[in-house]
Amino acid sequence: MKVTIEELQAYLLDHYKEDGIAESLFMKLVEEVGEVAEVLNKKSGRKASGGEDLKIELGNELADVIHYALAIAALNGLDMNQFIVEKDKVACVKYNHAVNLQQFITDKRRTAHDS
Repeated sequence: MKVTIEELQAYLLDHYKEDGIAESLFMKLVEEVGEVAEVLNKKSGRKASGGEDLKIELGNELADVIHYALAIAALNGLDMNQFIVEKDKVACVKYNHAVNLQQFITDKRRTAHDS
């Protein structure tokens, strides 16, 4: 199943609107970022691994980071889809990238539609 940013934000707003406090969600976000760092340290060999599937662990921890970041955005009425596209346009100019996110997606959709 594919989920859009808008769908996930709507779900998270519905989930947290009654008692969601952005500050407590931020603390969870920081905790999850630390867990991503721990998995990356294990993948690089800087920290011992107990034989767990680090790819799955990394995916789970990154999903948690996205969850809490988008929950904070939803509680603050931010359309992260818009912010991501606009921020990428600025970054493409700043870093002299040939294609920005909006162009990439438009080209990809056009190619998929033509096939």
